[in-house]
Amino acid sequence: MPHELAYQHYGDSGEPLIILHGLFGSAKNWHSIARQLESQFNIWALDLRNHGASPWDVTMNYPELADDLRYFIEQHQLAPANLLGHSMGGKTAMTLALALPTLVKRLIVVDIAPVNYNHSFIDYVQAMQHIDLSGLNRRSEVDQRLSETIQDTSIRMFLLQNLVFNTDHYDWRINLSALAANMHYLTAFPQIDSDIQFKGETVFLRGEKSDYILPVHEETICHYFPNARIETIANAGHWIHADQPQSLLAQLQKILGTE
Repeated sequence: MPHELAYQHYGDSGEPLIILHGLFGSAKNWHSIARQLESQFNIWALDLRNHGASPWDVTMNYPELADDLRYFIEQHQLAPANLLGHSMGGKTAMTLALALPTLVKRLIVVDIAPVNYNHSFIDYVQAMQHIDLSGLNRRSEVDQRLSETIQDTSIRMFLLQNLVFNTDHYDWRINLSALAANMHYLTAFPQIDSDIQFKGETVFLRGEKSDYILPVHEETICHYFPNARIETIANAGHWIHADQPQSLLAQLQKILGTE
């Protein structure tokens, strides 16, 4: 059964625009972008299952994530909606567009391709799981424990956005055990019949410094999304919305016709 997803809503006029975050993220990651687009769009930034304020489940694969999204679109009568998805959210958006194209008007995929990756974030999951949060009263204490295995400060700051204080103790607001158990699904892309395509307008935005959309991926992208084009955001890595928010916003305004 699909889950009812938590969301943040911006604006109340214009076409529906649904924003889907990536792994370890939440709707809050896209707050700034959403605020700058809310005068032109009816925006729904979602928390995907096992993230943010949305329900937890032991299973998590792209058909299930896409079904949660389908249910949300139908529940809120948003079809056809513009979909903007980063990384895991981008794969979720692609899966829905290929399965149920009538629900999708326009597809914007941020720094991910419809392919299987060797990248795995299981080390980050395990690093968070191995921290005993009991007795820790300051975020800096959790950061110190996390730094023992994750040296990159920017990655730790991103992961620590999932740390919440509940009454008298810290908790993670992501379902770490489910992420660990399903990581092989999340780094892959579901097997889809070769004759299935989404023929609507599709734009892939890749970070210049990222290796998630490479020339070798372009044939697969164009096969499933024959009307796709690929744009590059300069001086951006995988988290384009954090690295180059204004450049990303300018591209989104161009794509969505709000320049």
